[in-house]
Amino acid sequence: MRWSSLRARAKLAETLVSSSRVVKQSRGALKSGRVALTHGGESHASRDRCRDGCRSLQQLNRDYIRSVQTSDVRRFDELLSEDFLCSNPDGSLLDRAGFLVQTAGPVAISNLEAHDVRVRIIGDVAIIHARTTYTLTDGRPGSGRYTDVWARRQGRWLAVSAHVTRC
Repeated sequence: MRWSSLRARAKLAETLVSSSRVVKQSRGALKSGRVALTHGGESHASRDRCRDGCRSLQQLNRDYIRSVQTSDVRRFDELLSEDFLCSNPDGSLLDRAGFLVQTAGPVAISNLEAHDVRVRIIGDVAIIHARTTYTLTDGRPGSGRYTDVWARRQGRWLAVSAHVTRC
């Protein structure tokens, strides 16, 4: 076997072992209810950037959830990109303006919480997946899932897309 082939196999094995650790750590974080952070970086520098990016995205995600619960249109105005789109559980698709109008209306749920939050950064795009629980106006419990897509534009993370489901 040639040296270059051995070196390529060693690099592949190293990558697989590293990826395996990330997956195992993420699964452990999900089981314990913590946030799972994943990234595709190879170097320590890219891992550090991911960690920093993931932290800011976690905070933006908390702001987003809080803003839904409190009808905080002003905060959404800061968080959403100009080309933002949201797929609602009823199948409707809202642009940014429609979403802000919807957000300004009375909130039909309380105790909204995000669980099993997973943040994935792929270059200048991040995807956040999570499960939600909440209380309906009649007191019954509700749950759902969401997927939000964020893009880093001019150094800032902005929400460009949201997809919300109810279970």
